[in-house]
Amino acid sequence: MGTKGREIVKMDVEHLLLLLNKAYSDEWFAYYQYWLGAKVAKGPMKEGVMAELLQHAGDELRHADMVAQRIIQLGGSPAESPKQWYELSNCGYDPPSDPYVRVLLEQNIKGEQCAIQTYNALLAETKEGDPVTYNMVLQILQDEVMHEEDLQALLEDLDLMTSRG
Repeated sequence: MGTKGREIVKMDVEHLLLLLNKAYSDEWFAYYQYWLGAKVAKGPMKEGVMAELLQHAGDELRHADMVAQRIIQLGGSPAESPKQWYELSNCGYDPPSDPYVRVLLEQNIKGEQCAIQTYNALLAETKEGDPVTYNMVLQILQDEVMHEEDLQALLEDLDLMTSRG
């Protein structure tokens, strides 16, 4: 942990670490949900949906890494187990028990909408108190907004395709 790096944080660092661990937990669940969904997907447009889910899985894993690094920079420890992730998660985990592409897309859209809410709240919390975390959160939020848009576009395409069939 850098002394000056922590010194510039003008907010309760323990509270910030809790918020970051909650987001970190969400990222791990999002990664796994996307990754597993890509493996089990069935139905029309399966290949395109699988490719999109795998791409998003990679982004979520990168987000988990970014958040973990920030937690460590602030002198904290990232949540260490899936049990902790479950306890801390804002968004929870929707297992892809129904592999139909429409269901997977809807589950992941719901997850992205929760992530957007989470990061938007974190953005507001860090705006005045922690410029480094604020910048990281802004980057992640931009990705989450793009993910929601990508998934909704796939769902619209699926709807058009299946309504004409």
